[in-house]
Amino acid sequence: MQEFTKFPTKTGRRSLSRSISQSSTDSYSSAASYTDSSDDEVSPREKQQTNSKGSSNFCVKNIKQAEFGRREIEIAEQDMSALISLRKRAQGEKPLAGAKIVGCTHITAQTAVLIETLCALGAQCRWSACNIYSTQNEVAAALAEAGVAVFAWKGESEDDFWWCIDRCVNMDGWQANMILDDGGDLTHWVYKKYPNVFKKIRGIVEESVTGVHRLYQLSKAGKLCVPAMNVNDSVTKQKFDNLYCCRESILDGLKRTTDVMFGGKQVVVCGYGEVGKGCCAALKALGAIVYITEIDPICALQACMDGFRVVKLNEVIRQVDVVITCTGNKNVVTREHLDRMKNSCIVCNMGHSNTEIDVTSLRTPELTWERVRSQVDHVIWPDGKRVVLLAEGRLLNLSCSTVPTFVLSITATTQALALIELYNAPDGRYKQDVYLLPKKMDTNGPYYQGPVHMNHTTLKEIFFKITFIFFLFLSS
Repeated sequence: MQEFTKFPTKTGRRSLSRSISQSSTDSYSSAASYTDSSDDEVSPREKQQTNSKGSSNFCVKNIKQAEFGRREIEIAEQDMSALISLRKRAQGEKPLAGAKIVGCTHITAQTAVLIETLCALGAQCRWSACNIYSTQNEVAAALAEAGVAVFAWKGESEDDFWWCIDRCVNMDGWQANMILDDGGDLTHWVYKKYPNVFKKIRGIVEESVTGVHRLYQLSKAGKLCVPAMNVNDSVTKQKFDNLYCCRESILDGLKRTTDVMFGGKQVVVCGYGEVGKGCCAALKALGAIVYITEIDPICALQACMDGFRVVKLNEVIRQVDVVITCTGNKNVVTREHLDRMKNSCIVCNMGHSNTEIDVTSLRTPELTWERVRSQVDHVIWPDGKRVVLLAEGRLLNLSCSTVPTFVLSITATTQALALIELYNAPDGRYKQDVYLLPKKMDTNGPYYQGPVHMNHTTLKEIFFKITFIFFLFLSS
């Protein structure tokens, strides 16, 4: 009591209480920068900021955070040995000299190391964020201070998102000749808004399954007029980033946002690709009861043989405590599913795009949205039932937590090698199509062996035939 009465007024005690409760919900990570996006109501688009060199060719939350961001980048460099090794090996030769790269990825300390590596290899870079919630404001400030034209901040609106992409592409006296994308938004913006620029692009490097699907759609329609590299399906991305990164970050994101205990909880994971495999392994290890939904027979059989029950979403939607999507598809969880969920069911997405959960259908007059904490909303039905929606259906781990630096180093190095190959490839090596990276590098070559061109549809047909034969074998 004596200690308590040292606080002189009710105001003082109330301030202490607010400080404690606020600190318990803040996350000093990619999910929440040193200053949260709500701290300053003035849009960065309305601010006039310059870095120490007098340049204003950027738009970030607060350029004064650059020192904090530099520390984050230096920490990330310690565990990104592959990318740093590539930087040291190739920066003398400048294999990207003359390359003008426009990029749209998550802006975190790890991607900052990639951006600065590309600059060290001779490239000029302009960058925006592929997710409105994943940007680390202090890292974006550090990049701007270093001279990178970066247009991104945490908590952008949809209009801000497209404005930032346009500012990266549309600049007098500067025209991109390479694209590094994560999700396909940048590629399609350039394709639709700046067709003359798109035709002069020398190569596209795409990281996510969503963006790769969009590239295949362009290719199938005969509208892809530049070569593209599918990084998502490369062995270094699939078998490391997609699997191990998600295995470690799924629990981090869920714990930070909900404080839920997973022992005994019923969880349905939609999709058993590499991302789904990582999520399921983590959840199973904590004692959760895990169900799988999967349309691909190969992945469904893998889930079955890994000890999971493969179901249809309609069969378990009323009873599960957590729903996680990781398919790369759209409308996986519809309004009908959301209406049938139990009270306090947690819904989140581990895929790149925010279209896997039909969040738009929840923005109706009869439903009430209640913000609980950063990136956590309660959607309340008229009868009082509430569903816990995380990150408004966007990518959970990068919106609400952090991701392992070492694994991202592998993916970032793959992206850098793909850019080097596409930029330096002689005329005629690549056609206007989507290419895969090989599983092995050529030790005689400087960086990269060359493309492996496979028909995506043909591979799917082969897998389906093999699976069908295997099921016949099991049934016999």
